[in-house]
Amino acid sequence: MQYPIVIAPDPILRKENQEVTAITDELLQLLDDMYETMLANDGVGIAAPQVGKNLQVAIVEVEEGDRFELINPKIIQKSGADIDVEGCLSIPHTYGTVERATEITVRYFDREGEEIEVQAYDFLARAMQHEIDHLQGALFTDKVIEYIAEEDLEDYYAEEE
Repeated sequence: MQYPIVIAPDPILRKENQEVTAITDELLQLLDDMYETMLANDGVGIAAPQVGKNLQVAIVEVEEGDRFELINPKIIQKSGADIDVEGCLSIPHTYGTVERATEITVRYFDREGEEIEVQAYDFLARAMQHEIDHLQGALFTDKVIEYIAEEDLEDYYAEEE
């Protein structure tokens, strides 16, 4: 089932989300539905508040077939820095440059309840940081250095090459 995307300034996007205390059938269904919703909206990540759920759950898939289902994720290490353009399913047609760590270590639980630690680099690290921010009620627009008009995105990327 696809959820409608919650659009800013909906207050749920600003709430700190509750930790998941048990892996339930409802949680597994939520993960499946969030993934379906993310794909249907051409996203590379989605967080539970973006579908109206107040839970520390996010999904990131920057390369097809390499999906991370993050339950109660915590960034335990960061290094490096890079500035790049971000957008968000909950803030349509808005883009801006944001500084993020280029390498992070994230500790989270997977759908089987196993604790996992993963090192993420570059775009995957950026996407994970973006989604984990959602779980603390932070949006990428809180960190924007410079807004970029949607019609100028192509030119921006051409200049970067």
